[in-house]
Amino acid sequence: MATISADNIASVSLKDADRDPDGFAQKLGRSFEEYGFAIVADHGISDELIQRAEAKAKEFFALPEDVKRKYLVPGSGGARGYTPFGIETAKGHKAHDLKEFWHVGRDLPQGHRFRNHMPDNLWPSEVAGFKETFQELFATFDRSGLKVLKAIARYLRIDENYFEDAVHEGNSVLRALHYPPQSEPTGEHIRAGAHEDINAITLLLGAEEAGLELQTRDGRWIPVSPRPGEIVINIGDMLQRLTNGRLRSTPHRVVNPTPDRASKARYSMPFFLHFRSDFLIEALPETVPAGEQPKWPPITANDYLQERLREIKLV
Repeated sequence: MATISADNIASVSLKDADRDPDGFAQKLGRSFEEYGFAIVADHGISDELIQRAEAKAKEFFALPEDVKRKYLVPGSGGARGYTPFGIETAKGHKAHDLKEFWHVGRDLPQGHRFRNHMPDNLWPSEVAGFKETFQELFATFDRSGLKVLKAIARYLRIDENYFEDAVHEGNSVLRALHYPPQSEPTGEHIRAGAHEDINAITLLLGAEEAGLELQTRDGRWIPVSPRPGEIVINIGDMLQRLTNGRLRSTPHRVVNPTPDRASKARYSMPFFLHFRSDFLIEALPETVPAGEQPKWPPITANDYLQERLREIKLV
């Protein structure tokens, strides 16, 4: 049996989406089909913006606990603002994750049809420029994500603009994550328990500290370590359902640091790209073999989101 490592996961440049759209789509799609993951360079998010966002996130997480908790919204599922350490628990796990995070969502005008699904953002007054920085990062992620989805559509041999409407005004979320240093044994808790993402695709600005691992088809865990200037992109459950399982939503986790790195905090910023709330997730006809039924029944994006949020104890 061939040895599978992170080197088998596709590493592509988003510039190739324009230079060689078919070649780019094939490399990306095959990696998503086999591993559910790919690594992308030249993603359109500037180093300056990334560094600015990281600095703002670190400044927020360094605030006193009582100040951060001013931005906790009970009963909201953590959709906006702050979620404290020790809340989120991976589906099927009893031990909570060792992390805290902040959520930024889409800004919608008063009276919008999705306002009941997407509340107003919260902004920490204690961190100057936090709002402007994360609004800019959200918009940049949104654009880069759509470019990736166009390549996925090309790989699936459907209209490459198919996803434009599906994600227009989608319930996407930008998460600033902090995994604190570990000064004592954590027992059964790890930084992020094995899970699959809920959304369509996730674009992850990686951390300086290692820890991200994905599970291969044969059950082994391999590390995913993008180089500086690269992002990790993975398939979520919504896109797995839409493609009848052809594109894999792969279990992944963030393991605890080695003893020599335990004193270091870990920060990362994933962007969870979602379909619009009323989008019906049902298997694309092209992905259902003749004479077979889809693996999952149709469900709207919002109904599926709420179902999964209950499973991970955010609502």
